[in-house]
Amino acid sequence: VSVEGPKGKLGLEMPRLTTARVEDGKVMVERAGDSSQAKAMHGLGRSLVNNLVKGVSEGYVKKLEIHGVGFKASMKGRDQLTLSVGYSHDVVLKIPAGVEVKVGGAKSELLSVSGIDKQAVGEMAAVIRASRKPEPYQGKGVRYKGEYIFRKEGKKK
Repeated sequence: VSVEGPKGKLGLEMPRLTTARVEDGKVMVERAGDSSQAKAMHGLGRSLVNNLVKGVSEGYVKKLEIHGVGFKASMKGRDQLTLSVGYSHDVVLKIPAGVEVKVGGAKSELLSVSGIDKQAVGEMAAVIRASRKPEPYQGKGVRYKGEYIFRKEGKKK
């Protein structure tokens, strides 16, 4: 399946036991049989095609926040993100093609990961978050915008 839109062009090989065809301007995904495996692949195929269409028409955006004293992010060129998140060294991440990362906010604490491929955008956001996951005692780290971090009480005297 190949989809082209205002934001770009994406392609996909349909999962086994499924086929896709265009009918009256709509993409119809069909399955071969009624086995549970075929039904599962039918839902997967439909979802993947939907993600392609949404990606080339609207695109995907994931927003992240950096919390912590002295924690910040900066871009070096268009393909390198440098994170200062409390380690003795900076974390340098290479940004894959098709994904765009923007650094914003007053102290470089807001990150925006965008692109047309949902999987690539989600994976890049997860790699950035994994560089310093939010910890439950002080809440420092990189988190998704709006993510709730369950806070724990520290030591008692």
